[in-house]
Amino acid sequence: MRLEFHPEAELELIEAAVYYDKQVPGLGERFESEIRYATDLLRNQPEIGLPADPGLRKFILTRFPFTLYYSFAANVLRIEAVAHQSRRPGYWRSRFDR
Repeated sequence: MRLEFHPEAELELIEAAVYYDKQVPGLGERFESEIRYATDLLRNQPEIGLPADPGLRKFILTRFPFTLYYSFAANVLRIEAVAHQSRRPGYWRSRFDR
């Protein structure tokens, strides 16, 4: 399954990694590694995430307070948001076109 990121989700990932790396050197890489682990898992088993909306699922990271909101169809897993769990709930909803 091919992996795609919504452009804003990719920016969220980069910004979070930079923030974490500024806090503790190397923590940004660990955050990116956690995202890679999660996306690899979702590419192999896309239905393991919890339903969030029609056509949209969520996967909660274990080591960082982030949730991946994603869709999948036609052999493509698309990450719609890399959302911090305690900031602006639902801000990403407008970018998901059903």
